Amino acid sequence: MVQITLQVTEQLAQQLKPMGDWLSTILELSLIRFKTPAVQTASEIIDFLASNPTSDDLLNFHVSDRAQERLQRLLAINQAGLASPEEQAELDEISQIEHVVIMLKAQAHAKDFTRN
Repeated sequence: MVQITLQVTEQLAQQLKPMGDWLSTILELSLIRFKTPAVQTASEIIDFLASNPTSDDLLNFHVSDRAQERLQRLLAINQAGLASPEEQAELDEISQIEHVVIMLKAQAHAKDFTRN
């Protein structure tokens, strides 16, 4: 891991403080450069992480029904070979989001495992 020192305004520092442990993940999600409706799903996750969830909260986290239904629709369209380039791009972005969430859950699980 690389440590980065950053100068921010006092106001921004106060906004970032509660995000503490999740700040690097929030930055990672922000840098994926979403161009499709997948940004709504990323925003859900960022809002969740900004609430400073516990490991248990993270392990039990699921995106909204709306996001899950959209993913199922995209998967069905893709499996039928009917996905437009825009739908394929959205599916790719959701895959990136899913990867980040899986990594977070694995870290939370490992953290709980080493505590017990």
